[in-house]
Amino acid sequence: MATMVSSACGLLAMLNEAHPLLKLHALSNLNNLVDNFWPEISASVPVIESLYEDEGFDQHQRQLAALLVSKVFYYLGELNDSLSYALGAGSLFDVSEDSDYVHTLLAKAIDEYASLKSKAAESCTEAANVDPRLEAAKGIIEYPRLKSKAAESSTEAANVDPRLVAIVERMLNKCIMDGKYHQAMGIAIECRRLDILEEAIIKSDNVQGTLSYCINVSHSFVNLREYRREVLRLLVNVYQKLPSPDYLSICQCLMFLDEPESVASILEKLLRSENKDDALLAFQIAFDLIENEHQAFLLSVRKRLSPPKPQPSESPQPESSEAAPNENSAQEDVQMTDGGPASNVSVLEDPNEVMYSERLTKIKGILSGETSIQLTLQFLYSHNKSDLLILKTIKQSVEMRNSVCHSATIYANAIMHAGTTVDTFLRENLDWLSRATNWAKFSATAGLGVIHRGHLQQGRSLMAPYLPQGGAGGGSPYSEGGALYALGLIHANHGEGIKQFLRDSLRSTNVEVIQHGACLGLGLAALGTADEGIYDDFKGVLYTDSAVAGEAAGISVGLLMVGTASEKASEMLVYAHETQHEKIIRGLALGIALTVYGREEEADTLIEQMTRDQDPILRYGGMYALALAYSGTANNKAIRQLLHFAVSDVSDDVRRTAVLALGFVLYSEPEQTPRIVSLLSESYNPHVRYGAALAVGISCAGTGLSEAISLLEPLTLDVVDFVRQGALIAMAMVMVQISEASDSRVGAFRRQLEKIILDKHEDTISKMGAILASGILDAGGRNVTIRLLSKTKHDKVTAVVGLAVFSQFWYWYPLIYFISLAFSPTALIGLNSDLKVPKFEFLSHAKPSLFEYPKPTTVPTAASAVKLPTAVLSTSAKATKARAKKEADQKANAEKLTGAEASSASATTGKGKPSSEKDGDSMQVDGPTEKKSEPEPSFEILTNPARVVPSQEKFIKFLEESRYVPIKLAPSGFVLLRDLRPTEPEVLSLTDTPSSTASPAGGSATGQQGSASTMAVDEEPQPPQPFEYTPNQ
Repeated sequence: MATMVSSACGLLAMLNEAHPLLKLHALSNLNNLVDNFWPEISASVPVIESLYEDEGFDQHQRQLAALLVSKVFYYLGELNDSLSYALGAGSLFDVSEDSDYVHTLLAKAIDEYASLKSKAAESCTEAANVDPRLEAAKGIIEYPRLKSKAAESSTEAANVDPRLVAIVERMLNKCIMDGKYHQAMGIAIECRRLDILEEAIIKSDNVQGTLSYCINVSHSFVNLREYRREVLRLLVNVYQKLPSPDYLSICQCLMFLDEPESVASILEKLLRSENKDDALLAFQIAFDLIENEHQAFLLSVRKRLSPPKPQPSESPQPESSEAAPNENSAQEDVQMTDGGPASNVSVLEDPNEVMYSERLTKIKGILSGETSIQLTLQFLYSHNKSDLLILKTIKQSVEMRNSVCHSATIYANAIMHAGTTVDTFLRENLDWLSRATNWAKFSATAGLGVIHRGHLQQGRSLMAPYLPQGGAGGGSPYSEGGALYALGLIHANHGEGIKQFLRDSLRSTNVEVIQHGACLGLGLAALGTADEGIYDDFKGVLYTDSAVAGEAAGISVGLLMVGTASEKASEMLVYAHETQHEKIIRGLALGIALTVYGREEEADTLIEQMTRDQDPILRYGGMYALALAYSGTANNKAIRQLLHFAVSDVSDDVRRTAVLALGFVLYSEPEQTPRIVSLLSESYNPHVRYGAALAVGISCAGTGLSEAISLLEPLTLDVVDFVRQGALIAMAMVMVQISEASDSRVGAFRRQLEKIILDKHEDTISKMGAILASGILDAGGRNVTIRLLSKTKHDKVTAVVGLAVFSQFWYWYPLIYFISLAFSPTALIGLNSDLKVPKFEFLSHAKPSLFEYPKPTTVPTAASAVKLPTAVLSTSAKATKARAKKEADQKANAEKLTGAEASSASATTGKGKPSSEKDGDSMQVDGPTEKKSEPEPSFEILTNPARVVPSQEKFIKFLEESRYVPIKLAPSGFVLLRDLRPTEPEVLSLTDTPSSTASPAGGSATGQQGSASTMAVDEEPQPPQPFEYTPNQ
């Protein structure tokens, strides 16, 4: 029977005894009682410490003393002291013990170890990233200090307490032994133990699953870019050792590591495979890479794909790829052995080369972006549901003399029809459009580039009437400059075919307006290619010191060099200090920021230099540099810096931009943004409130996040006009592709926009915001959303850059069109091995009303038309009370008959159009019957290609008995399909009819077809849109 102990005094007294056995007995018992009697024992801590430090004492007894002191310090809340004594306890500190004490100290040990390792790594990178030339230009002598700091911390890391290392290793091994692989991988990544990370992955039950988990962790939680590259390189090596590697994931990692040779060798290996599924996988990889929009990388992969061999010989073999020659030769060996005797090899190889040649042509088409752009163009054209009545309402309510709102309407039209090729509104309102003069004319012409975005084949012929006619004068320089800008928007990020024409146009003019358009167009077409020749062209324009042309040249240098961290940034910075033009300084400030896109800690020196500058415009550029260098990383250091400038800088422009920049840093974690900027959104400074609104708009774009909408709602009613403008635009960005059924505030917001636009007393600035918001809400024919992350969680370079330049519209309205670069089609497009779109069905496991297109704006007018006759009926009913009673009896008898008629009418939909007014009444009567039938379709069958909005993706299911099976289970985007019944004839969904847009008269053809469909909407406004669409009538 256990004795009850009421005090530890007796045991503590034994610690002062001379005999070592008594001390050991006391320590053992105190160790068991410490949980209850630690307040008493704490008074004797010096005595126990002296026992631990007594070298004459037995090793086991010293460890026991250390463990006891550690537990006391733990209860006293002194975790650092507790950990140092726990390390002294050696093996007596049992990592497998399930107690709060052990759990807390293990966490402390791991944090301590991880911080020591990361400090050493960070200081090394910090010293490595200091550019002595920049330091010299800056006049700061911090380079030696950083070098010595790095040396100190690296020695500190080398001297990590081996006992601490032992505890961490014991913990990691325990996790692996217990099968807690995710926990082990998390700790290993945090502690920079890549050896243990590899061990945990290989020993796990589901290697593919743990690898994908590791990729997510490295993108989400690893802050340092260089360390992230190390982790991904390790993952690639593990992937490649697997018997059946996941090439989709490998290529995504290799893209981040910027290794086009390895990607090209994998694609070539798959294309040369005799298995048709391998070719489909190669096409799927290419589509996934295209989604990340890294033009320079994709061009590099294209160039490295070896051409088909003209005759069977081994001489071209080394050309195929330097990265993995063994893989290719092994593949050929397999083909030769499969071929049988050597004499048959030449006969069999020819068809193989023909097959490879066909596949190569297809994959080059995908990597160039032409295939995906053409399919997107066809989808947006055929599914266009934009509502022209909204634009007509805006046009009628805007005063002719108000050029700001006139231009805003043109911007809204371009955004609303982005990529659809439907320019009906412009064609129907040519007189109204002709009122645009000077820069408004520039913008109106450039808007055609947004409408026809992706029309690569016919882009130049579409814009031909507006382009500069070599030598022959007469054209307006504003429309010519706008046309060159439009060509850039059409060919954005895919400018191989148009770059030379734009360069020639830039060289052959001295008119600054045309130079402005040509610079912007060329920057868009050559996005991220870092072409030296084009850089020299821009530099020539910059050094003319023309404010208008220089601003565009500064931005375009950034577009050209995006993400290269080029040394050209220091040249640009020097010129920014020399020039007197604010417009040029602002263009260069943004250009410099674009060059460090995604470079994270590598950009810290340049960021520090810009943010310390005396010129507020360069500090403003420093905010963008911070935003773009750390875009999508949610990096704490970057957030802290931006918040510091948001509340401390003397310039309103810098403060506004610092808050806005938070949106770019946090778009990978949109739910965090409203919480972080909530206090800033209530600031006394309207510039800060505006920045908070746009930060939420950028990071939460297309999410429909409830917290974001709640934060923006009060800002749309702000007392300052430009804050209302920013809030309206941000709200539209958040609500894009969100239906009223999923959030009722969407409908309220649409009505609020209409009210602002129709209100003649509303400020011009906020009215402009409402007009732009109307365009963004229905962008791309209601078939696009704003997406800054690809489905593989990589940044979409073009989209991020597009929004960064779009946010400059505060200073220069034509830059509004850059928002079209962030548009991503909300579609699932399934493709067969010929890259055609076969007809197949899949399931959306949710009510159709949740994700349907918005109702047309004609519904409210139909409701008001129905109300008028009811008012007449109510007055005529007062004639006599007797007749009213008789009618009531008759109606009671006749109601059964009308109910039967209504049900038969609903069975034959589409035949009740002539009596549309009566239908309006009958629909109100039949409300209850409709509600009964509505819960029945809890799912919807969609046909390829289909509109699938982001919030719908989780409900998408592929049918089991379907003829086609996707290579990769993706709920949207381009999905390659495996045909399970290849012998049966295929039915194609998207035929070549919409690609009549590719004919020389494409613009007018699409315009006429678009106008026919939209006119049908305008002629019969009463019925709701889903029921009205009957193409056979």
